[in-house]
Amino acid sequence: IGDRMIENVIGSYSLPIGIATNFIIDDKHYLIPFCLEEASVVAAASNAAKRCHVHGGFRTSIDDPIMIAQIELRDVISGSDVVHKIEAHSEELRKICNEAMSSMVKRGGGFRGVEARALESLSGPIVIVHLLLDCRDAMGANAVNTVAEAAAPTVARLAGLDEDQIGLRILSNLATHRLARAQAIFTPTELAAAGDEANIVDAIVRAYHFAAVDPFRACTNNKGVMNAISSIALACGQDWRAIEAGAHAYCAWKKNAQNTPYIPMTTWSKDPNSGNLLGSIEIPLTVGLVGGAVKIQPAARANINILGISSAAELAKIMVAAGLAQNLAALRALATDGIQKGHMRLHARSREDQKSK
Repeated sequence: IGDRMIENVIGSYSLPIGIATNFIIDDKHYLIPFCLEEASVVAAASNAAKRCHVHGGFRTSIDDPIMIAQIELRDVISGSDVVHKIEAHSEELRKICNEAMSSMVKRGGGFRGVEARALESLSGPIVIVHLLLDCRDAMGANAVNTVAEAAAPTVARLAGLDEDQIGLRILSNLATHRLARAQAIFTPTELAAAGDEANIVDAIVRAYHFAAVDPFRACTNNKGVMNAISSIALACGQDWRAIEAGAHAYCAWKKNAQNTPYIPMTTWSKDPNSGNLLGSIEIPLTVGLVGGAVKIQPAARANINILGISSAAELAKIMVAAGLAQNLAALRALATDGIQKGHMRLHARSREDQKSK
């Protein structure tokens, strides 16, 4: 199998797969496979997931699976004119793009639009063209790159430029048109341990407020979110590096009210009427069930079967809900006993198990 995936194969590397429980997502119960090496992550996600059952678990919304093919045009003298010319020829671009991704068009995907921006680079003025491509149940990297290369000469011609002014042609992993969102409501009773029901919601919200204004804290906050998302991605044969890159870039691209340069993936607030904790998350998620490791790797196919899913959109909603749960688990621990109590208890158990062998 390894020889079908990468080059110069000398062996394989194994990580454990654990099942996160208690997840209700859009009224459906899921058992979720996590593949990672870190103690307490699976337990923490499972614990957090059961704390929003009173209000029905997690609710999600998933954008259409639209990826961005970028085409760079170099040494553009009148950037605004070129932008206008390109955006005015959407139908001609539709034809060339759909021809280049005909198999995806047959499944309902294809060209969805064009955007262009004029920028001043260190090498001079450039125009960046974004072709918006619906990839259906594929992650879409190969199809998007194929379209970028096929469409570039037409884009240059429509812009009135020479082909030697074409620069890079490549997908973007910052998939701002392919966002996944989840939200949940947690009652103080569900969140509380013995004696802290009155303060637990405020403590979690204040922990979030720290991350909302400080990129150093936001970075660690988001690492915790990705503990779940990347673990599911790895278990299910997804390109977890692309997912990580896109999620973190989105946190820099999307500004918050404080204009912080890098923000949390999640938001937390207290409902002033009920006193409940309101949590939400929004990140790009580029996942697929067609092609890639999903097709080749038996373990990935087995984990997809455990989830019981049939579409990339359903995989995305599971991953984004799990990310929100994982973040709640971390914030709840930080706001009460500290992160080390539960984490180190499981870590110590792991070390004892190793000593006994």
